[in-house]
Amino acid sequence: MNNPLLSKWTTPFQTPPFNEIELKHFKPAIEEAIRFAEKEIEAISINTESPSFGNTIAALDRAGESLSLVTSVLFNLNSAETNKKLQEITQEVSPLLTRFSNDITLNSQLFERIKKVFEHKDNLLTEQKILTEKRYRSFILGGAGLHDEARKRFREITEELAKLSLKFEENVLDETNSWELHLINKDDLLGLPEGVIEMAASTARERNKDGWVFTLHYPSYVPFMQYSEKRELREMMLKAYSSRSFHGNERDNSNNVLKIANLRLELARMLGFRNFAEMILGDRMADTPEKVNTFLDELFEASKDAASRDFGNVKEFASKSGHKGNLERWDWAFYSEKLKRKLYNIDDEILRPFFPLDKVEKAIFDLSGKLYGIKFIRNESIQVYHPEVKAYEVIDRNNHFLAILYLDYFPRTGKNGGAWMTSFRDQKRINEADVRPLISIVANFTRPTDNTPSLLSFNELTTFLHEFGHALHGMLSQCTYESLSGTNVSRDFVELPSQFMENFAYEKEWLDLWVTHYKTGEKLPDEIMIKIKESAVFNEGYACFRQLSFGFLDIAWHALEQHIESDVDNFEKKAMNKTELFPPVKGLNMSVQFGHIFGGGYAAGYYGYKWAEVLDADAFELFKEKGIFNSDVADSFRKNILEKGGTEKPMDLFKKFRGREPSMEAFLRRSGLK
Repeated sequence: MNNPLLSKWTTPFQTPPFNEIELKHFKPAIEEAIRFAEKEIEAISINTESPSFGNTIAALDRAGESLSLVTSVLFNLNSAETNKKLQEITQEVSPLLTRFSNDITLNSQLFERIKKVFEHKDNLLTEQKILTEKRYRSFILGGAGLHDEARKRFREITEELAKLSLKFEENVLDETNSWELHLINKDDLLGLPEGVIEMAASTARERNKDGWVFTLHYPSYVPFMQYSEKRELREMMLKAYSSRSFHGNERDNSNNVLKIANLRLELARMLGFRNFAEMILGDRMADTPEKVNTFLDELFEASKDAASRDFGNVKEFASKSGHKGNLERWDWAFYSEKLKRKLYNIDDEILRPFFPLDKVEKAIFDLSGKLYGIKFIRNESIQVYHPEVKAYEVIDRNNHFLAILYLDYFPRTGKNGGAWMTSFRDQKRINEADVRPLISIVANFTRPTDNTPSLLSFNELTTFLHEFGHALHGMLSQCTYESLSGTNVSRDFVELPSQFMENFAYEKEWLDLWVTHYKTGEKLPDEIMIKIKESAVFNEGYACFRQLSFGFLDIAWHALEQHIESDVDNFEKKAMNKTELFPPVKGLNMSVQFGHIFGGGYAAGYYGYKWAEVLDADAFELFKEKGIFNSDVADSFRKNILEKGGTEKPMDLFKKFRGREPSMEAFLRRSGLK
């Protein structure tokens, strides 16, 4: 069988040939790519030459290129355009990949070579030294130091964890897709904006139903919670959303959470660590659980008064608006939005007409050009995995090719929720040839309707900027080794470029360049621009508390030092208790749908979002001092942060850009916490 996944890709820029790839190609391609990679690894292991950086560490970084390309296509499709058959294939090959990974790190001969290079690492260049340290650490964490019996158990655990994480995400996606709120009474639409109603009518038609259908996908769920006057329906929506995979059925993730947490602890203890968090954090800026907890506690104390103030303000406003009894979770978005409208005379529905997606896309492209001199050219000859996906060539100011950027904007039943940046190929250099990256942004933005283009909420605007920051980190990379390029950096550093970009959404100087009403062409009034800036701190104390609650929950699951058999719900309540402002609601649970830590790569690292906020606020303050489009500052940010990947220690890179270590002051001021 001619397998396009294994053939040399003759497509433009050697992009994946999506039009030729069929589901039947994946498993044979992965099996063959593993066999080829095994030969490459064996050649490195049995090399009779004395171990050196070039013949061991660098050679290992280059090994398995074909496997990397095939798996990137598989796992990216499984997140963005999946189906039951693809999920089954992913579950089938996952143990094969874990086994192959274990075969590498448990290869004693190979580890001895790496160890010898590691012992003489001080003679290497900085990038080589960093890669050597990273590779040595990955082997230690991969069980290289274990005896035979422990190695067998290590393999069992890692294979089981890989399957459990995939199953966790499948369950959440199935739960999200399986629920809908079908309304046929027009009175039930009270308070909802016309665009939201139109989108719900369109969803109903797609499902061959009368009336209106609301779903648990963000573009439907969020505006419903913000604007619906029907409190009982808001309650129904919130309970459906926040109880996903917590119904005691075949899609319940409670046991998966306990299994994952316990297996991660067992793995960490086998490797000589007290807990999983200690194991994971060793190469982070906050490199111990104690440092993470200290950071979270400091932010908790700094935001406590502001969070109580924000909650009290919304509660008082709700009471004055006729609300009786407790302020419940399903009341928060509704009354917050009304209070924001009263205080600042802006809300999502006032702003949406000024943020049509095509104009936002162009504005972000232009901003990237203004800062870094890059251009984006649509290329329709590049094959895509879904008709809605667009592909762009990215070139620099000298017309040199930098990257391919895929953009996939709208919700589908085969797509996970949220938004993310990913890659089909990372940047690297092979024999002086610069292999440029293939970067993708996947989102769940508001769909266009029959009568209206896609109009983004302000939150969707900041989400686009956020993911574009990640994309810039990947596209502008100028590194030698793939394992250190682009976003292959410490987890608590990776959010700096993304969160940095969000700052522009609040800057009049940028908004003035492009924001106009999609129908009338009128500019966004100055007073609304000012209100956007002022409203940036609205409920920021509460928002900080909410993020901290997730950070506390994450570190609680991964700082465990004893196996846990207890109720997932009780464990969660205890972990999040000090940040809880609402009355408890039975049947809701965050852990069972917390994909970042149980399905993705943020285990013991969710604190990194707040950590990076401190970095990005401090970084952007320099732009504000010198001018937000200042070419010298932008050039420094590009050269010292965006191009460098993980080739130097994160703190060293930040200090090269900022001239000093980061300060929390800018973050506290920006957030209104000081």
